[in-house]
Amino acid sequence: MGDKARTHPGAAGRAQAADHPASVRNVVLVGHSGSGKTTLVEALALSAGAVNRAGRVEDGGTVSDYDEIEHRQQRSVQLSLVPLEWDGIKVNLLDTPGYADFVGELRAGLRAADAALFVVSASDGVDGPTRMVWDECAAVGMPRALVVTHLEAARADFDEMTRVCAETFGADDPDAVLPLYLPLHGPAGPDGHAPVTGLIGLLSQKLFDYSTGERKESEPGEEQLPLIEEARSRLIEGIIAESEDETLMDRYLGGEQVDVETLVEDLERAVARGAFFPVLASAPAAEGARQGLGTVELLELITGGFPTPLEHGTPRVTTVDGRPRELKPCDPDAPLVAEVVKTSSDPYVGRLSLIRLFSGTLRADQTVHVSGHGLADRGHEDHDVDERIGALSTPFGKQQRPVSHVIAGDLACVAKLGRAETGDTLSAKDEPLLMEPWEMPDPLLPLAIRAHSKPDEDKLSQGLARLVAEDPTMRLEQNQDTHQVVLWCLGEAHADVALERLRSRYGVQVDVVPHRVSLRETFGGRATGRGRHVKQSGGHGQFAICEIEVEPLPNGSGIEFVDKVVGGAVPRQFIPSVEKGVRAQAGKGVVAGHPLIDVRVTLLDGKAHSVDSSDAAFQTAGALALREAASDAKIHLLEPVAEVSVLVGDDYVGAVMSDLSGRRGRVLGTEQTAGGRTLVKAEVPEIEIGRYAVDLRSLSHGTARFSRRYARHEPMPPQVAERVKEEALKAS
Repeated sequence: MGDKARTHPGAAGRAQAADHPASVRNVVLVGHSGSGKTTLVEALALSAGAVNRAGRVEDGGTVSDYDEIEHRQQRSVQLSLVPLEWDGIKVNLLDTPGYADFVGELRAGLRAADAALFVVSASDGVDGPTRMVWDECAAVGMPRALVVTHLEAARADFDEMTRVCAETFGADDPDAVLPLYLPLHGPAGPDGHAPVTGLIGLLSQKLFDYSTGERKESEPGEEQLPLIEEARSRLIEGIIAESEDETLMDRYLGGEQVDVETLVEDLERAVARGAFFPVLASAPAAEGARQGLGTVELLELITGGFPTPLEHGTPRVTTVDGRPRELKPCDPDAPLVAEVVKTSSDPYVGRLSLIRLFSGTLRADQTVHVSGHGLADRGHEDHDVDERIGALSTPFGKQQRPVSHVIAGDLACVAKLGRAETGDTLSAKDEPLLMEPWEMPDPLLPLAIRAHSKPDEDKLSQGLARLVAEDPTMRLEQNQDTHQVVLWCLGEAHADVALERLRSRYGVQVDVVPHRVSLRETFGGRATGRGRHVKQSGGHGQFAICEIEVEPLPNGSGIEFVDKVVGGAVPRQFIPSVEKGVRAQAGKGVVAGHPLIDVRVTLLDGKAHSVDSSDAAFQTAGALALREAASDAKIHLLEPVAEVSVLVGDDYVGAVMSDLSGRRGRVLGTEQTAGGRTLVKAEVPEIEIGRYAVDLRSLSHGTARFSRRYARHEPMPPQVAERVKEEALKAS
């Protein structure tokens, strides 16, 4: 692995449909923005022969601008697929966004992949969000490797970055994170910087020189052997420690020489089962060069050391009514089960669905069953429908290369699935199945919008529906209390992209307005009110008088209506009318336009007219009585309070607790969790945490996450309540 002499495979690098799951490798690239993921993907495609020079796709004699489309995809923060072929193996590279706001695209990539390649910049190091993704992969045992990029930078230090990776990702076992190669430096320049020109294979003890743009193998000189002896010994011990041969370590420590073939086999097993995490090196190719430094070694690790889809268990599958369904892992002859991991819109072919097949075989023009369940709270209605798919293709830049079929374990694009949304399951129409969805991050940043004009208002509903169909990390809310349309996003960049997609893709211009929380009103004490609705203007008049008493109730009681009228002062048929008027007015509020809650309204007395009294008249009188009672009483404004749980590294606990207190929060307690983290629990008014998703990320350098849920409404502080009431009066 990585120590074999290779030549450029030429046109074989252009991947076609796989013929067996064992000939597929699905790899997701993980790393922060600027770590070099997309550049690395381009370098791998170039080295594999999928492109004819950096940034250009060669396909049937035509050349398209691959660099432009890939970088545009990165700027628009989308998951992108680049398939290539190496040594008879189809490699599906899933390039994920590096911005924390688009962790949903990253989670989709993790779901579609069988192994993860963590890209770490030698200039920038490892950030907090990358460490969190590593922990997620560790929790499910996903095989991982690391590649250090930007070695061409003047301050790049591969040895130092390898040490940092071992400390960060190998806290429990530093010998599980070790380099397979050491960088080979050329002559130092005038500034003292010695560029990396090649690699030294620690297992084979061979030199791989990339200085000419083509990989050349040679033997190391005598002066270079001492440089690699210590690193090689440590690597061999690390590999043997993770091997399944319990006697191998004893034999090695006893002086027996273990042949390279055995070590490579043990390395491949340890990597595939997520027990060993090799570190590799990468630097871009020079202008006009064919191969970038480390690309061959990386491709050989992917094809030889990463697991096949056959080794990746199928997520939980049920029938659409919830009954468990057992399937043989990754069997092309088994029932069809595929998952939509990304949905996008193409101006020429319409909706495109990127799918991962977990079972069965999918063919062009086949009719499939589309199931989507479990995301109703995010604006995705449950649906089960049969649809005939359009063309099947494998994407590459602007190109869509048609294929006749896709087998279990592979990825492809499906055109014209009108109802399919990200996270949906495709299955056979005569045997509908449903896959358990992957964990979606909860969007916690509200974006209140309204149509910019009447034409925009007509298109807004359809545009929003398409937007949430593409992105299940976005939640659409039609708030019945505030009458606002709210898009819940993961962060500011996520919100900006949503607005841009509405404008550019769906032709909808919207205005962003301040987000309002759902306030409530209640009485602070007992009060009485008299509602008098008497009108006589010729013909049939209106007559209704009622007297009520209002008293506060405990939190959560709602509105109670009690009839204590005696002597028929209000005829029995009009008592429900008074209640209807009271409840209607309570829904509109009595001071600042927010619903009234937690009061008991008692009807004490009233008057009626034998001719002019009516249902409508007593409804009006009931509403007037409630308003008069409110004018003489102290009305409390109630604000929603959320239970907030913040999972944060121990280094930031003090800052988080101080910040929560500054938001009028009450810290309820803390709890130590694994990995040097603390769970902080607090109750915080929702009006104070509208932008907490953004502020917490800044406060914790991207290492914290939080959840929230509604707890109750409670009285606002007087000074805050007065400000809200004044704003309501001005608005009216």
